[in-house]
Amino acid sequence: MYNDLTTRTVIVMTLNSSIMMKYFLRKSQITFYCNRYLYGKSALENGPDFEHFLNSNKSNDYTGNLVLSKDQQRLRIPPWLKTQIPMGENFSKLKKTISKLNLNTVCVEAKCPNIGECWNGGDDRISTATIMLLGDECTRGCRFCSVKTSRKPAPPDPNEPENTAKAICSWDIDYIVLTSVDRDDLSDQGSSHIAQTISFIKRQKPNLLVECLTPDFRGDKKCVETIVKSNLDVYAHNVETVKELQTHVRDHRANFDQSLNVLIHAKEINPNLITKTSLMLGLGETNEQVRETMRQIRTRANVDCLTLGQYMQPTRRHLKVKEYVRPEIFEELQAYGESIGFLYVASGPLVRSSYRAGEYFIKNILKTRQQHNQAATAAV
Repeated sequence: MYNDLTTRTVIVMTLNSSIMMKYFLRKSQITFYCNRYLYGKSALENGPDFEHFLNSNKSNDYTGNLVLSKDQQRLRIPPWLKTQIPMGENFSKLKKTISKLNLNTVCVEAKCPNIGECWNGGDDRISTATIMLLGDECTRGCRFCSVKTSRKPAPPDPNEPENTAKAICSWDIDYIVLTSVDRDDLSDQGSSHIAQTISFIKRQKPNLLVECLTPDFRGDKKCVETIVKSNLDVYAHNVETVKELQTHVRDHRANFDQSLNVLIHAKEINPNLITKTSLMLGLGETNEQVRETMRQIRTRANVDCLTLGQYMQPTRRHLKVKEYVRPEIFEELQAYGESIGFLYVASGPLVRSSYRAGEYFIKNILKTRQQHNQAATAAV
């Protein structure tokens, strides 16, 4: 009898303890969530409102370090360089076709941040894409570029020009950019392969505007002439960086004067051809070096269009970003470029050499020239 009573007492006390423990745990949980709610509510009430985000100037508000110091491994990416994940109907269509036909794009290979905007088209709905010819392995080893490097890449696909033209002409695009890896291993450095691709495109879709972003062909004028005479609309070749940083940034076989001579010779063959080049900023150049480079590009080579964009380190093996240039500096350089005679300057942190805003303007230049030529012909 005594043992039974003791057992019952222990059971009751255990049950009461368990109930009390659950009660206190429940109460502490409620207190925790109430405090978290009140803290969040206070943070929302005292924090920035929607108008703050609409009206804030990201560049002026940013307090992070924009210039790499000696004791820093790398810089933190500022907010104006962050982009949305690419998606959209036209983006998906182009991606499927490119994968199906085993084509390469510099948009993907070079990890371009504007791929969604270019492939989908913006408010004007002018969609653009940049196809990379002659494989995905380059014989050069530039320290800024994420394209794979090989001393002896695979032979070019003989069907690539026709397949590329067939794919491009099936897309809903107004402007195509063709580029290629450097092929120093080929006798003509791939120039005939590129020219053949352009000819196939123009044969199937004459009104499609074609820009070709070429290698420097080691300065071989015959290669430049082959491309110019292929009926393209825009001849582009990038000088990449200011003269002072060429050996640090580019492959040892490339240099500023050689690149400038490529653009000069393209104009000599066809003075009416639109020429274009590009500069990356943030590699350690000074503002005056950039302006002097722009002056030489315009005065010596008579280049029509220039793009200026922020260099972004593609992997840890590549050159570090020395500086994230503020958007206001890009705006100042755009105004300067226009003041010294460039027909168009696309300048901004996310601008790349094949940036669609530049292509939109170039399209208008070409259309205007075509209308003038047609009017002149009709008058005769």
